[in-house]
Amino acid sequence: MPRSKKQKMVHCPPLFTAYKPMGIIRSALQRLPLAIDEYEAIRLADYLGMDHAEAAQEMEISRSTFSRLIEKARNKIAQFLIDGKELFITGGNIHFRGNVIRCQDCGHMFNTNIETSFFECPECNSKKLINLAGGFGHGRCCINTNQQNRR
Repeated sequence: MPRSKKQKMVHCPPLFTAYKPMGIIRSALQRLPLAIDEYEAIRLADYLGMDHAEAAQEMEISRSTFSRLIEKARNKIAQFLIDGKELFITGGNIHFRGNVIRCQDCGHMFNTNIETSFFECPECNSKKLINLAGGFGHGRCCINTNQQNRR
């Protein structure tokens, strides 16, 4: 029987979840899913420049698991760039450490920890807020996991 997959920690949800080549309508493109843990691997290794051991520790996974993740992610990004596919970020077996909130009225975005709830925009006082972690189906589960990890 296969071992259950360990949940990976992700710093915060991505600001953008879909990318496509310019000048081609979306319906004409083949879609290519990038799991959010693969996105996090790219962010840690290629954007922040962490080595595999540091990045694996940040995601609370083994170094070998991180190496497999980054290899899959880089392959998908290469397909996106070379074959001109639509790349979109999907969910996965993850929990967020932090969150990003976006105001639908003024566009203001702000980072927050996953435990904090906002009911209005600090810039324009609008109540039309988008919880980006919630867009991936996360919220209460991430709060509980983060609290357990602190013990």
